[in-house]
Amino acid sequence: METLKTAVETRDDLLAVEMKNISKVYPNGIAANRNVDFSVRFGEIHALIGENGAGKSSLMKILFGLEQPTEGEIFINGEAVKLASPSQAIAHGIGMVHQHFMLVPTLTVAENMVLGMPPKKGIIIDYKKAVDMTAEIAKRYGFNVDPEARVMDIPVGMKQKVEILKALLRGAKILILDEPTAVLTSKETVELFRQLRLLRDEGFTIVFISHRLNEIKELTDRMTIMRGGRSMGVYETKGITEQQISQRMVGRDVILTVEKDKSQPGDVILEVRDLSYINEWDKRMLDRVSFNLRAGEILGIAGVEGNGQRELVDILFNLREPEGGAVYVNGHEITGLTQRRIRDLGVSLIPEDRMVFGIAGDAGIADNIIADRFDKKAYNRGPIFNMKSIHEETDRLIREYRIVSRDRNQKVGMLSGGNIQKVVVAREFSSDPILIIADQPTRGIDVGATEFIRARLVELSRAGAAVLLVSADLNEVMEMSDRLIIFYGGHIAASFDDTTTLTDELMGEYMLGLRTQASEPKEEKTHV
Repeated sequence: METLKTAVETRDDLLAVEMKNISKVYPNGIAANRNVDFSVRFGEIHALIGENGAGKSSLMKILFGLEQPTEGEIFINGEAVKLASPSQAIAHGIGMVHQHFMLVPTLTVAENMVLGMPPKKGIIIDYKKAVDMTAEIAKRYGFNVDPEARVMDIPVGMKQKVEILKALLRGAKILILDEPTAVLTSKETVELFRQLRLLRDEGFTIVFISHRLNEIKELTDRMTIMRGGRSMGVYETKGITEQQISQRMVGRDVILTVEKDKSQPGDVILEVRDLSYINEWDKRMLDRVSFNLRAGEILGIAGVEGNGQRELVDILFNLREPEGGAVYVNGHEITGLTQRRIRDLGVSLIPEDRMVFGIAGDAGIADNIIADRFDKKAYNRGPIFNMKSIHEETDRLIREYRIVSRDRNQKVGMLSGGNIQKVVVAREFSSDPILIIADQPTRGIDVGATEFIRARLVELSRAGAAVLLVSADLNEVMEMSDRLIIFYGGHIAASFDDTTTLTDELMGEYMLGLRTQASEPKEEKTHV
């Protein structure tokens, strides 16, 4: 592999951000950052990239005042600063847009914009002033948002804009964006990138955190690559390939495309019939949805978040009750069954929110891995657990799934995001499932863990399992799926038995409701 030269820092230029010799050691002895130097120039979009557990989040939490460094110095605009809290970071012109939106869904855009700093008329909030402030800053930066729309009613792309505008309204000149495109369509991503470039051209400094290497190559000017809590160097984006980035992130070559044989589907495993659901705000999230999934195939579900995918997954695993319709697994109706009974029928779930539904953070790896099988004879001898079998199985899965940890007793909540996800998939994949529901299985994890999980999903499907893949990552859902359906407004807007000719642009049109197969010439659909 060719030798790459790291980008030369222009010391004559004043840096917007300079972090020197940053180390962060937690009380349990785990070092998240080790002597890290990180700097960003004025008016650039700078990528921060690395595997989960590489130290990116800790470094940015330190910059935003959420964490305090064990050692090191921080300079903003050339001035040494102490950032003891987010409010101090904001006072120094730093804003952070988190991966999971910090918006109140029942409030309007304007009300969310002024949370914590509402304009007042006497002792009451001046709502008109809040609307005017929102409209003014949106116009100034070219962000098309409706100040009086309720957040729960606006598309995901607009929510992302509101989060950015919130930071700008508070005076941010340095923006930290954590996985900002994770839930956006291709069209929304193009629009976001256009606006980020405009902000850069106006002198704003942007730190862009993402695991999507193609987006980093397209958008950013330079990048800092991290591995194992250390900086692996700073590179000019145009001078490094995606494969070289991956190699520096994980220390080995990574296969960036999904390799799979043609599916050989068998009997119907999952049958969804006329499923309907109305949420707590009387919004119809599913409207008589029907489809089948067969053994040995991967059925992808794509769509902008908020169009019924989450409700579908929750109903399939009895986290919500449907208004109407039925679900069958291997011919057995599961609507209303307990999660224990659903699991006994051979269903596994990788939940979208691994921290809430996937793991018990204060419990060890072993406890999390046997959480779905502690009553099995192999691990339970009446009132006494067979600890030898539990330890052997846990150690085997730690090796097989390459879970980086201190030992089987380490609290799962202390692992990196990618390793937490590996604990979840190790448990779910090792239960001999006939149906795997994989909801955003690689969201927010690094390329190494992503490669591993995708390959294992393909392997299990080709061994006969039925896989329902729900993903906001268009590349993932197109490359992984044997068949694909697209959700919009609680309906199946489109279905495809062949994904090889699909494009981001075509999928985006269906996902945004710009076109639907219902208004196009009918094609024979035998499985959906």
